[in-house]
Amino acid sequence: MRALSQFVMRGPLQAGAVAAVTTAVPFLFWIGAAVVGLVILRLGVSQGLNVGLWALLPALGWSWYGSDPTALSVLLMTALMAAVLRSTASWERTLLSGSVLALVTGFILPAVFAGKLDQLAETGVSFYQQVYPEVASELGDRLNEVIRNTINASLAGTYLAVAIGSTVLARYWQAGLYNPGGFRQEFHNFRLSRWASALCGIAMIVAPVTGLNPLLVAWVAGLPLLVAAIALVHGTVALKSGGSFWLVMFYVALAVMGWTISVLLLLLAFVDSWLDIRGRIKRSGPAE
Repeated sequence: MRALSQFVMRGPLQAGAVAAVTTAVPFLFWIGAAVVGLVILRLGVSQGLNVGLWALLPALGWSWYGSDPTALSVLLMTALMAAVLRSTASWERTLLSGSVLALVTGFILPAVFAGKLDQLAETGVSFYQQVYPEVASELGDRLNEVIRNTINASLAGTYLAVAIGSTVLARYWQAGLYNPGGFRQEFHNFRLSRWASALCGIAMIVAPVTGLNPLLVAWVAGLPLLVAAIALVHGTVALKSGGSFWLVMFYVALAVMGWTISVLLLLLAFVDSWLDIRGRIKRSGPAE
């Protein structure tokens, strides 16, 4: 990956070629988005957009001809978050800006890609009627609406999660090339402010009352908290000199018990925004 980032930063032609090719190749679009993010972070929005146009063409192709807005959505979210990160140097504002765009994406998808969502919803309805007939019978006429809202929220939330990963990768590349070790310190120290964590928490609570898709709001409001919690885990392990073993165990537990662990992490991030857990931990290591 370091070699790729070095090649990208040789010039706009190299960056544009890598962005275009990786966006056009299935399942590599996140690399194209990260390339655009890297150029924005290092050289500014203007040059980043020039490179982004190379990636935009195959992304539009996937959306128009393949009815798949994944590459386009991830590219736009990553470009926005990279621009915000460059101008503010704040991961909090970066993540919140991505959440806002993901929320807008969740509203746009049913209108622009109605046929695709209808097809996925029909498949979901058929699956539940065959595998979970009791649930399908209980929901009745609401089954299609519930599944449609779930799919819509999952798509928009997944786009945001991948875009966050691409933005993190872009920042990691930037630090590796121009400020070794800078990203590690930046990520370990990241935590949400009180107002940001409260905003995310309130949004998830009031979403059902306002008529918004509660799953969509949970995705876009929960991901900034989840990233903050992961940063807390990494920072705490570093402070206690725990080594990579504990991080591996953490990610194994997150993969195996995803939902349960995720809820605990959301609560942990909210508490950390008010109590600053890392600030209360005594660093392990030899006495000076």
